[in-house]
Amino acid sequence: MDDHATGGALELMKYGLKKAKTEKVVVKGTLHVNPEVVTAAAQQVKLRDCVDGTDWLQYRLDGKLKNDVPGSHFRADATVLRKGSVWKVSYLYMHDAGTC
Repeated sequence: MDDHATGGALELMKYGLKKAKTEKVVVKGTLHVNPEVVTAAAQQVKLRDCVDGTDWLQYRLDGKLKNDVPGSHFRADATVLRKGSVWKVSYLYMHDAGTC
């Protein structure tokens, strides 16, 4: 993940993985994204999306469904920074379910 994210965005992703490990769940399915550029400059791009997670389901480690409640639509905001020739997500905020 260090190749793609830094700072708070990286910490958020690590937190999500640790939480899933603690809860002994795996999320399976297709995540549908279609981000839009909000602002763009030479070293920074701000993005916004209405992420469609309705094809995501949580599974226990034994392969059985944790429940049959799919994901939802939620707004996501991100900032991507350029350092040299590398772009990394530095800010990521995923809003509550149903926010778009």
